[in-house]
Amino acid sequence: MNKKVYFVSDAHLGSKMHADSVETERKLCRWLDFVKEDAQAIYLLGDIFDYWFEYKTVVPRGFTRLLGKLSEITDSGVVVYFFIGNHDIWLTDYLQNECGLIVHRKPFVTELSGKKFFIAHGDGLADKSASFRILRRIFHSTFLRRCFAAIHPRWTVGLAHAWSNKSRESGGVQDFLGEDNEYLIQFAKQEIIRTPDIDYFVFGHRHLLLDLPLNETSRVINIGDWIQHFSYGVFDGKEMELKKF
Repeated sequence: MNKKVYFVSDAHLGSKMHADSVETERKLCRWLDFVKEDAQAIYLLGDIFDYWFEYKTVVPRGFTRLLGKLSEITDSGVVVYFFIGNHDIWLTDYLQNECGLIVHRKPFVTELSGKKFFIAHGDGLADKSASFRILRRIFHSTFLRRCFAAIHPRWTVGLAHAWSNKSRESGGVQDFLGEDNEYLIQFAKQEIIRTPDIDYFVFGHRHLLLDLPLNETSRVINIGDWIQHFSYGVFDGKEMELKKF
C-alpha cells in the first residue's frame, strides 16, 4: 500500500462558530478513521482547539473523542504531529505524554519522498502589525501564563471564549485579500529566495483553501478549516492535493 501524508488545520473545537462543536469533533474522528489505514503521518497544523490551557494536573473539559482517537492512531504506529496555533498556544506536555503526539512550536522543514516541505500554523510569519506583535508577546509570556493559571477556571475559560468570539465579530477571519496582501504568501515569496529548494509551503491559520504556484517547482498551500470547508491536504509521495471530507 502506498503510504500518504495528511494535513488538517483549524478545527476550532469548542468554538461558537460551530452549530454543534461535538458533531464537528465526531466528523473529525471519522476523517481520522478514514485516513489512518494508509497514513504514514498526520500533521495537525494548529488551532485544533479554540481554547486550550493546561494546568499542572488538569486539562480542559471535553474533546475526549478526539484525544482518544489520536491516542489510538499513535498506538498503532502512525506518527502524528501537532503544531501549536494562536488558539491552542498554552499547551505543555499533555498531548505528548498522554496521546503520543509530536508537538512543534515553530515552523518545521522536512523532506517527504524527496520533496522539501516548510510546515507551520502560520501566525506570526511576516505579520508586521504592532497590535499583533504586542498580543503575541503577551500570550507567549511565561510570567503572564503563570498569573493566568492562578485564576480559577470558572473565570478564565469564559474569558478566553469571550475574547475569541469578540475577535471574530470584529473581523477575525477575512476572505482572501489578494496575492499581494496575504502575508503568508508574501512570507513564502521571501523565503523561497533564501531557500529555493522548498517544494511546498503548507500553512493553516487563514482558513483559506489555497494552492498557489510560486514558481515552476514551488507552491504555497493553505489547508482551509473545519468550520466551513472541512478540508485537508494529502501528499501521495508525488503530488500534494487539497480535498474535502
